Amino acid sequence: MPAETTTFPVVPKPVVPDEAVAPLIRGVRVLRELTEAGGTLSLSGLERATGLARSTVDRITSTLARMGYVRFDGRDAVMTPRLMELGNAYLAALRLPALLSGRADALADALDESVSLAVADRDGIRFIHQATRRRAMSLSFRIGDLLPAERTAPGPLFASEWTDEDWRTWRERRAADPGDRGFPAIPPRELPFPDEEFERQAERAGRDGWALDDQLIEPGLVAVSVPVRDPRTGRIACVANVVSHTSRHTATDLRDTLLPRLRATVAEMERALVSAPEPDPGPPATDLASWIGASKSELGRDFIESLARGLTVLTAFGEGRAALTLTDVARATGLARATARRALITYEHLGLVRQQPESRTFTLTPRVLSLGFPPLSRTSLPRIATPHLTDLSARVGESTALAVLVSSGPTAEIQYTARAMSPRIMSVDIRVGTRLPAAATSLGRVLLSDTEAYALLDEDWEDGLRTLAVPLHDRTGRVVAAVNVALHAAGRTPEECVAELLPELRLTASRIETELRAAGHFTKVALL
Repeated sequence: MPAETTTFPVVPKPVVPDEAVAPLIRGVRVLRELTEAGGTLSLSGLERATGLARSTVDRITSTLARMGYVRFDGRDAVMTPRLMELGNAYLAALRLPALLSGRADALADALDESVSLAVADRDGIRFIHQATRRRAMSLSFRIGDLLPAERTAPGPLFASEWTDEDWRTWRERRAADPGDRGFPAIPPRELPFPDEEFERQAERAGRDGWALDDQLIEPGLVAVSVPVRDPRTGRIACVANVVSHTSRHTATDLRDTLLPRLRATVAEMERALVSAPEPDPGPPATDLASWIGASKSELGRDFIESLARGLTVLTAFGEGRAALTLTDVARATGLARATARRALITYEHLGLVRQQPESRTFTLTPRVLSLGFPPLSRTSLPRIATPHLTDLSARVGESTALAVLVSSGPTAEIQYTARAMSPRIMSVDIRVGTRLPAAATSLGRVLLSDTEAYALLDEDWEDGLRTLAVPLHDRTGRVVAAVNVALHAAGRTPEECVAELLPELRLTASRIETELRAAGHFTKVALL
């Protein structure tokens, strides 16, 4: 007799609406494939992963590069931190990270354990904040990572509020993907997990008001979760989650020792939601319609206007702009109503936007975080700066570097954290990691003065060495680092350095700051 084979039902794909914007769908597909690849993928790799023609991939990545969302490194497309402005729009509109992350961080410090905040994303959970402990065995989840509900502690809590339709969708996904291959943030499932077991967990979580994860994701990983409820509706707004390892706590330990502390913190979070003032919407997104038109005129068919317009629609949302009408979106972006409408229809089809029929408004969904946020959420300032330093070095033909202040006082020092070498035979060669007295370098003097526009050292530190530095500011305006150009004194006079190099140096600093602001809005960017 022939061997029996197991077949799983195929979940039908949603029908693409007639008014959906095809180039926008293809652009989102490219961004998702880049995200799953960790942020970098060759153009030929994108062609294979998306099934799109190479010419289409080239046009999409050219458009994304023009928008500052990707850059090219040889034959690779590399996502840039500026792409995080799409996820930032969702997180700002949600407001929960801004209102609750401080309390999550304080709890992580008090417990010396990782603490996260998660929201529901259909039949999964997606992280919106992470306070991770640095140790040999530490949590590797990132903001924006998607996990199946049944393999997490927050999942049963969210499932306790599911409708019959939600449960049906969950069962279809489970049947179509029994190994959880559609969740790249976690290892594939190895052991069976009956549907009935998760249903019992959801019922118990709804009754008890908390839930445990006893090594559901991988051996050794345990977690306890408590829901944070929306004071307006009483429904779960997000879930606070404490994660540990069995070498430190068993699941029972988490329940007995950490659950009371977690519940106390959640009570504080809920009080913060009650007392939170109405958000200030601030200025809407700038009118980008004219910029898009100018880019099309300059780049021709290599720039896809409909893709750029569609991505611009996501940036219309933000703090105080969580729910927007079609008119609101068109006004904020400068796009025609018909153009904005087709983009919103496309995003609703892709699950990135949800329409509220009763108010005729649109809101972003957590799925927006799937557009690059996870791999970019753990970037560092040296990683942000390096491609810009390389570009600056190529433009001016001199060595460039990034440094931060690592000690203060009379013996203050700077540490070099990134550099780009000049192609010249004789060039400045100071290795990453080198520490120097701050007062003896242009980088250090800019950092010590805090408000100095630039610093020029003319052979002060070493004969024949001339350096020019400018500060780098974070999104709060605080000086956090400095960049410089270093050259042989015979190359340019001090006056020529100011006239020729300073504008280029400031342009580079501005580009780094733009990406640092995007990366640092809801994540902590490491300076070293």
